[in-house]
Amino acid sequence: MTDPDTPETQAEPPIHPKSDLRDAIGWIVLGVAILIGSWTMDRLERQNINPYTVPGLLPGLLAILMILLGAILLFRSWRRGAFTLPMQARTADDRDATRRIAIVIALVLGYSVVLVGHGIPFWLASAIYVSVSILVLQRLSRDPEERKLTPKAWAKALVIGFASGIITAVVFEQLFLVRMP
Repeated sequence: MTDPDTPETQAEPPIHPKSDLRDAIGWIVLGVAILIGSWTMDRLERQNINPYTVPGLLPGLLAILMILLGAILLFRSWRRGAFTLPMQARTADDRDATRRIAIVIALVLGYSVVLVGHGIPFWLASAIYVSVSILVLQRLSRDPEERKLTPKAWAKALVIGFASGIITAVVFEQLFLVRMP
């Protein structure tokens, strides 16, 4: 018999339509930015590259999908009353989730703006990013046991980080023939 107060049996509160609206706008804006970036990428026409293999094709297609799914989310939030219902008060969990999202965005920006393309080999920059991300996000866990950064946790993060950095670089350079920064 399961306890009705355990996290597995508690129902998630419904997502407020205004939250969906905000997320939809974010996905649409991100999709448009990626679409513009992929459209302005060098098409390598001077090198007689097949148009179906141009560098911006896959990001452009993914951006169109993001815009489409964002529009569907926007429409759904509008139908659920996003423009008429008042916003609920933020809870401690909401503030904690916002803080975690901000930290993840800071990690991604640190990787893309600081580490990549500034003299550090791509594989090493990726290894540092993945290792640090694992450790930081583990430290932010809600479970007190998971928050402990033991030597085993450090070793695990470093092994995963360096393996992913090396594998990513090898796959892109050898399989996809993309020269990494």
